[in-house]
Amino acid sequence: MMEYVWVALAGLLAGAMNAAAGGGTFVTVPALIAAGVPSVSANMTSTIAMCPGAFASAWAFRKDFRDFSEASLRLLIGVSLAGGACGALLLIYTSSRFLDGLIPWLLLMGSIAFAFGKQIGDWLRMRITLGKASLLATQFLLGVYGGYFGAAIGLMMLAVWTIFGARDLVAMSASRILLVGLTNAVAVVFFVAIGTIFWTHGLVMMGAGIVGGYLGALIARRIPIQKLRVGISCLNFTITAIFFWKMF
Repeated sequence: MMEYVWVALAGLLAGAMNAAAGGGTFVTVPALIAAGVPSVSANMTSTIAMCPGAFASAWAFRKDFRDFSEASLRLLIGVSLAGGACGALLLIYTSSRFLDGLIPWLLLMGSIAFAFGKQIGDWLRMRITLGKASLLATQFLLGVYGGYFGAAIGLMMLAVWTIFGARDLVAMSASRILLVGLTNAVAVVFFVAIGTIFWTHGLVMMGAGIVGGYLGALIARRIPIQKLRVGISCLNFTITAIFFWKMF
């Protein structure tokens, strides 16, 4: 029973994090692993549990979708779906032992992207000028990462899009939520068809995540976004450090 309480609390916190600033994967995957779920199945189960919340947010932003100057939103959706499918297949055929060693590094990459994504994007934009083909190729790789693991994938997308000159924060946020949701959705199709899902854990986490998402939206209205990001970044780096400590 205690493992389900742990999973529910993780879902509650992750839902609130995703609604406020993102980064829920940093909580859900480690919590499922701590509850005894193998790492590959934990990743799949986490994706399924958090997917409904992404589409609820995307629906709320439905009037804010815009095309990018370099590529249409439909084209970005297509390459994101293709990348998500490839990432999902990679995860399905990854051994839990290999992923156990990889997760700390993925968490570290996601933690850095979450904490410093804007600064990295600004720094790169000053030094690199890229076109449509580069945008689509990068978006495909982001889709692969999203289907495979996905920690801080939304922040990575925002950082990349700023390199290509995107400035409309509302439209970027709407597109981020939609593309992350679709990437997760196509991965879910493969996970359900081929993967090993811990459904009881996933459903408990999903229900708690919906409640957490609602509460997180209320909290986000009262706390400055920068303070939320600092708090979540501290949590992300702490979880990452624990995984590295356990690995060594």
